[in-house]
Amino acid sequence: MTPLRRKLSLAIALLALGGAVVSSISLYHHFSTSKSSYCDIGENFNCDIVNRSTYSTVAGIPVALIGILGYLSLLALATLYRSKAETPAIVFMASLAGLGFALYLTYIEAYVLATWCILCLSSLALIFAIAVLSSVLMLHTKRAADLRS
Repeated sequence: MTPLRRKLSLAIALLALGGAVVSSISLYHHFSTSKSSYCDIGENFNCDIVNRSTYSTVAGIPVALIGILGYLSLLALATLYRSKAETPAIVFMASLAGLGFALYLTYIEAYVLATWCILCLSSLALIFAIAVLSSVLMLHTKRAADLRS
């Protein structure tokens, strides 16, 4: 494993850990009955409105729980399975799927709910960064494999 691949995997793992933390906080507030004051910043920023809307679940599963599972999967891939040849491509595809889902949820925030959630925007930034780093990781791994053959 090259030093660059090791650094990229570590960066992806740290970002995925951050995403799991953000999603865990969101899941806690999803089930909480009290108002969260840290995110109630005027009429355009309110995590409670977003996090408790009908769009906060998919088939009865909280979106935040889906986020936790997704980020933990990326964390496992970037740490436990980082040396496997197929891992960079899997991380890239998974991060693109996560980014697509996050962009859909951002669309819901902007055009349906007309309210923004700081936790959701943080998660969007994290999955975007993971997608960028995973594309670099995949290209680097492919280039290194081409040089070896």
